[in-house]
Amino acid sequence: MIAASYSLQILLIEDNLAEARLLQEYLKQAKSKNFSLVHVQRLRDAFNKLSQSTYDVILLDLTLPDSQGLSSLPLLICQAPSTPIVVLTNTNDEELAIEAVRQGAQDYLVKRQVNVDVLVRAVHYAIERKQLLESLRTVNQTLETRVEERTAELVKAKEINQFKSEFVSMLSHDIRNPLNTILLAAGLLQKNDDKLTKDKKFTHLQMIRSAIKNMAQLLDEVSFIGKAESSKLRCELSPMDLEAFCNQIVEEAQLTALDKDLTLVFTTFGELGERLGDENLLRHILGNLLNNAIKYSLPGGIVRFELIAQENSVIFKFQDWGIGIAQQDQKRLFQPFHRGENVGKLPGTGLGLAIVKKCVEAHGGEIVVNSQIEVGTTFIVTLPLMRI
Repeated sequence: MIAASYSLQILLIEDNLAEARLLQEYLKQAKSKNFSLVHVQRLRDAFNKLSQSTYDVILLDLTLPDSQGLSSLPLLICQAPSTPIVVLTNTNDEELAIEAVRQGAQDYLVKRQVNVDVLVRAVHYAIERKQLLESLRTVNQTLETRVEERTAELVKAKEINQFKSEFVSMLSHDIRNPLNTILLAAGLLQKNDDKLTKDKKFTHLQMIRSAIKNMAQLLDEVSFIGKAESSKLRCELSPMDLEAFCNQIVEEAQLTALDKDLTLVFTTFGELGERLGDENLLRHILGNLLNNAIKYSLPGGIVRFELIAQENSVIFKFQDWGIGIAQQDQKRLFQPFHRGENVGKLPGTGLGLAIVKKCVEAHGGEIVVNSQIEVGTTFIVTLPLMRI
């Protein structure tokens, strides 16, 4: 309800002065002296008034010198969306007034039928109806927001369940292999200890160590992804010699590259100097990408690793001429446990690139890939590593 002590601010848009004075007189005759009317004759003048102050209701003539028919209505609604509008019409365009109500006006008045009671009732009705509509709109928006939030929660829950399912499936497959190796080698050592040569025993022990190392690496990767998914991954910057760090990564990968008869080429461009970076995150990024380039290269090929220094950022580029990545696989490339269809029997958990992506994001950088089947793959990582 409208409080009697409150002065209702009314904006009248009417080019006929006689009719404007009549409406003003009706408001003065109203028993409740709580109306304050501002009169303008043009739509553009109404916009000026609305930009300067707010009004409780607008009385709009549908025939104005600078606007005809319903063209005024959407402009006013856009200018003052929360202000109720009552259209004023002549007897012969009542259908136009009804259409105006359909398009957003709260009520209409036929000028020849207006009197004090009709005008006051229309003003109060328009205000109350607009308030009700605004309340309903607010409730509707709240419900829509809750539905969207709940939908997002359900989608997230589905993704988590899928992640758990893939995780269990992956563990059952990838841990079973090294466990079988350990059991087989241990069984041979136990049953044939007196028959095995020293070299054979050493070979079986090496198999056990290798299997344990693979299991430990798998568990480390799973633990790292879990940490990243729970938003516990943090970037901790410290001064580092980036070129020396990259050389160390390359040296660690050289043995694997030599086993495949690959030429590993590392080059630097620009002035590096000391940079601020997170060594742990960088090790995951560079190590995974370089090892992937080696793993998926064809024997006898070349793997290039380029370090490009810029003023406040560094670019790492890894290029191979290996098996490549199919377009459909590139869409899911950084999802945990996803592996390309063409990897064949090459070992892997599908976690490496997911870890790389998480580390790049934690470091505030970006990663892009360009790849073609049987042509090769290029990964480019750009990180904001500031020079000290």
